Amino acid sequence: MTGIVLGGGKGTRLFPLTHVRSKPAVPLGGKYRLIDIPISNCINSEVKKIYVLTQYNSASLNRHVNLTYRFGLFSDGFVDILAAEQTHDSTHWYQGTADAVRQSLRHVLADKVDHVLILSGDQLYRMDYRKMMAQHLERKADISICVIPVEEEKARQFGILKMENSGQITRFREKPQQADEIEGLKVDAEAWKEAGVTPERPLMASMGIYLFNVEVLIEALRDESKLDFGGHVIPAALGAFRVCGHVFTGYWEDIGTIRAFYKANLDLTTPRPEFSFYETDAPIYTHPRFLPASRLLDCRVVDSIISDGCELAGSRVSRSVVGVRSIIRAETVLEDCLIMGADYYDESAGPEEIPMGVGEGTRIRRAIVDKNARIGRNVVIANEKGLQEADGANYYIRDGLVMVPKNAVVEDGTVI
Repeated sequence: MTGIVLGGGKGTRLFPLTHVRSKPAVPLGGKYRLIDIPISNCINSEVKKIYVLTQYNSASLNRHVNLTYRFGLFSDGFVDILAAEQTHDSTHWYQGTADAVRQSLRHVLADKVDHVLILSGDQLYRMDYRKMMAQHLERKADISICVIPVEEEKARQFGILKMENSGQITRFREKPQQADEIEGLKVDAEAWKEAGVTPERPLMASMGIYLFNVEVLIEALRDESKLDFGGHVIPAALGAFRVCGHVFTGYWEDIGTIRAFYKANLDLTTPRPEFSFYETDAPIYTHPRFLPASRLLDCRVVDSIISDGCELAGSRVSRSVVGVRSIIRAETVLEDCLIMGADYYDESAGPEEIPMGVGEGTRIRRAIVDKNARIGRNVVIANEKGLQEADGANYYIRDGLVMVPKNAVVEDGTVI
């Protein structure tokens, strides 16, 4: 089995986090990136030949993958970047998920491949793909799709499907919008009780995780007008191939919006998070850093994550995630925050410059501060006006959350 991780499109719903990076390169949980999730799941599932397809803002993603995932000389495993390219056969960039795989397939088929696993690069979950493969073979499926029960109000965000008791998918609608259509896609809660279907979650949604027999994938992608898996390839495949659903009952979050991203990070600070990085049997890998242990001087820290190489002095931190190399200075208050940290220690700032990190006497609440930001002294970032959407010189507000973009400078005494 060979894995293909889709590097994502422009990521407009995650702006400004995707202003200078692709979605899979967005930092997660203080020290990881979103791309680490599918690659780690592959490695833990013994899928050791992995391709990452990239196109938009891919420099930081390429650098992270190349520095992190290096297999030994005596292993045939690899994680390769396949950037969008123009060829004699195709002069356009990737036009969708299926088109990206179609254009890259000649590289994937260079090795002997029986099955191709197609994954998204911006989801948070832990899965053993070997179980999916075992069920795929047992059902003699041509295509398997990972599915999860969802609430009716979420139906318009996903591909919704119906399955027979055998697991074969009989209907598939990508992001249905009409209430009567959604009603017709509801499944029998009693029949699918063990799969987690309840009256509150009566619909089966595609997770965007696909397992193809390789000859079926080649045939399914032959029509170049089919650009997306959910919108084109899968609906067309129902009448031509045996398409089955593999039910996933664990935690899964599609990190497609700022609100979802913020919630997924802060959920990590709870006493029993639904997703945990402390799973020793299936660890999440990332770029190793040679950083010192974090130092906390006269601080009060409650229900928070403090990553490697940080220094906090005289600070109060509650329900927050503090990323690598963060410098949080005296009398600072962080509440419900995601501080992404820094790519390097700032040792060149002059006496008149605002140093990297968070300055003295600053209060930040319900905010996301991207990497390398310089927050001055006595700053207030709290959205006390309750704005839902706004753009400023050095901040953005989306869905009520304040975001300070990467490399931003917030002057002393600023109130946001």
